Amino acid sequence: MANHINRRARIRTCAVLAASIASITASWAQDTETAKPADANRATELGNVTVTAQNRTQEMQSVPIPLQIVTAKQIDTLAATDLSKMSLFVPGLVVGGDQPTQPRYQLRGVSTADFGIGTEPAVGVYVDGVYAARSGGALLAFNDVKRIEVLKGPQGTLFGRNAAGGAISIITNEPSDQFEGRARVRFGDYGRRYFDALLNIPVGKDMAFRLSVLDNQSDGWVKDAATGRHYGRDDDWGTRAAWRWNVTGNTRVLLTWDHEELKQPPSPAFGIAPLPTTPDGRPPYPPDPATYRNPLHVPLLNDAVDASEGRRFDGATLVIDHSMDWGSFTSTTAWRNFDTHNRGDYDGTNNILTYLDTNNIEHNNSWYQEFKFAGNNDVADWVAGVSYYQEQARQTSQTNVFTDSIDTLALNLGVPTGTPDGTIYHFFNSLLQANGLPFTLLGDPWREQISNVGRFKAYAAFGDVIWHLNDRMNLTTGVRYTRDTKDFSWYNAPRQADALDDTINTLDALGVLAAVGVDPATFRQNLIFTDAVGVPVHFHDSWTDVSPRAVLDYRFTPSSMGYVSVTKGYKAGGYNSVQVGSRFEPEKVWNYEAGIKNVFEDLHLLLNGSVYYYRYTNKQSLTLDPNTAGSGVPRYLVNSSDQDAHGVELEAQWQPLDGMRIYGNVAYIDATYRNTVAPDGVSLSGQPTGEPLFSFAGGLGYTWHGVMHGDLAFDIQHAYRGKSRCNDDSVLQGECEVSPNFNTGSAQNRTDARLDWQSQGGTWGAAIFGNNVFNRRYVTGVNNISTSVFGTPFATITPPRMWGVELRAKF
Repeated sequence: MANHINRRARIRTCAVLAASIASITASWAQDTETAKPADANRATELGNVTVTAQNRTQEMQSVPIPLQIVTAKQIDTLAATDLSKMSLFVPGLVVGGDQPTQPRYQLRGVSTADFGIGTEPAVGVYVDGVYAARSGGALLAFNDVKRIEVLKGPQGTLFGRNAAGGAISIITNEPSDQFEGRARVRFGDYGRRYFDALLNIPVGKDMAFRLSVLDNQSDGWVKDAATGRHYGRDDDWGTRAAWRWNVTGNTRVLLTWDHEELKQPPSPAFGIAPLPTTPDGRPPYPPDPATYRNPLHVPLLNDAVDASEGRRFDGATLVIDHSMDWGSFTSTTAWRNFDTHNRGDYDGTNNILTYLDTNNIEHNNSWYQEFKFAGNNDVADWVAGVSYYQEQARQTSQTNVFTDSIDTLALNLGVPTGTPDGTIYHFFNSLLQANGLPFTLLGDPWREQISNVGRFKAYAAFGDVIWHLNDRMNLTTGVRYTRDTKDFSWYNAPRQADALDDTINTLDALGVLAAVGVDPATFRQNLIFTDAVGVPVHFHDSWTDVSPRAVLDYRFTPSSMGYVSVTKGYKAGGYNSVQVGSRFEPEKVWNYEAGIKNVFEDLHLLLNGSVYYYRYTNKQSLTLDPNTAGSGVPRYLVNSSDQDAHGVELEAQWQPLDGMRIYGNVAYIDATYRNTVAPDGVSLSGQPTGEPLFSFAGGLGYTWHGVMHGDLAFDIQHAYRGKSRCNDDSVLQGECEVSPNFNTGSAQNRTDARLDWQSQGGTWGAAIFGNNVFNRRYVTGVNNISTSVFGTPFATITPPRMWGVELRAKF
């Protein structure tokens, strides 16, 4: 009952705040409408950005959706190479890109951390309107990007399934009718070497071709203390080609092709357990958080065999649009293909007695077809269409250990071995040596793996109409019908240990094992993935959903608008790739929102704001399951939860002087669980989900004209993300208060700066820039997957300050 009362109180609070802001804004806008200074026109560029957030071409300030635009200029100012390098400057958005083949997107506290092919992301990523399938192809390097539209809140009607938390729409540049060429290089510390180039060539009066390339390299910001290998390196190369043909005055064909290759070390794992002090060389067990070392000050010691992360991506898109007297028709056909692998250290040590690494290998192939019709008249602006999506995906999840670390597992978990010292391989190895037998059971690799195959299809029909009720008021109604069908299989293979098997077979043939009363099968059992070993398991499921939306917007003045909306989001159900036979139902969310959008021309000020409340059902998250003690390495499971959240978002842009721009974005969110139990049995109902209350990003830009026959621009930007709000499961998940010796989940600050000179006409340019100029470093999380087995937790940390210079030419 208390939760229902609190929820109603939150809704009332949001409604009162929205009404108050709208009333003040309307009054202010009407008062200032009568008197405009002569130079007011220079403020009209505020918010004057064309977007396609509603599947239509509109001005940003006319769209009744909370969205933040990231322009190409902002990307260049931050010298960002992908969205994870700048997401902190979009409050409410988190893009975890330390593993680019397995990124995590979070928007307004909504995310899906599971990277497996059995589940979908809750935040959809779209490139030129085409869904970026799976996490492996969702974080690509920026290549000739025009803008990024970050749409907050459910976008199920307009963007389809898997946009329950929001959508990130990346818009690239199309071939133009003007010849264009440019090139840019960057050099910086840690061996940074970046190059990109663009060539746009008109072909006659009806065709144009555009080609862009990029190469992003660096030597890495941390070195392994034992091997000298560099981690944190960049090695990414990509190209994009686009061809446009205006077949007739009413028909256009656009064909694009993208290619990317990524090859680099995996994310570094900083071990925080104290170094071994016992005679057997194993870390202290059970681990004591009071003895953990600060990961910001420990040497990196990683020993994963063949450690690397890589991706090869190819994609092609064909768009055909035709305009008619009554509207337009657009056909979009897209193909995507990528292969990824990610093998990295998962114990944070270079000790074979605690060795653990994992490898995720994926292959993905998808097709997408959409037919869309659109039109407008004095009564309505409408869009409708149908789409079909097909995907085939394969995944192999490997866990690799050595026989030495299996002994440590047996000792720490108290697994009966039938030997005096509690080990298996060390004990028998000592017997072999004592009897002069030239064999060893130590140092042999051991692999267990689960393979998955997924075949997915999705059908959808959608329609969205903006009804013009009068000159000032519009009512938008939309609905999307979706049907998902999924075939998914698991195969948990018997463990692979070829060197060990050769030795065991030889000893068995010699009668050694029989002499000591040992069954050879003792050495051949799976210890990590123990479900349905050697037995294929297959599921088939289907789900249907209807996602509506309704938006009422009212224009107080030509430059001031308010809106209220109700929208539904949906994410398809799925499976946990490493838990044989698991499945979960779809996610659903209802979002209630009210907002305002204003440009006060006499003040040269843009001010937007919104308040919202959402209710999430069956939200899926990847959580560490501690209930595997005595049976092997803990595993990550998909845990479902229900959540409520209410929040406020504000955006401001101010141009007080010619050449000066001040801007800021603030986000507040209070997200809590309801009816949720953690994997360890603890009730989380009423507790925070971990999402910080506040985040903020702002900056100042100023341009001096006539400097060395050009313009000199200075930009400084600062971002803040508040402290994680802990709950009773946060420590186990490594998100909060892991150890008294360092902070986890603390508030983060980052400041970037740039000084840029550009010649008149933009022919030449040079810049110096800094990312994280005050060198703020943070522990972003602690991974406990090996803590209860080996006593070896490890941490991830943010990179250090980085500087660079840029040279560019345009012709």
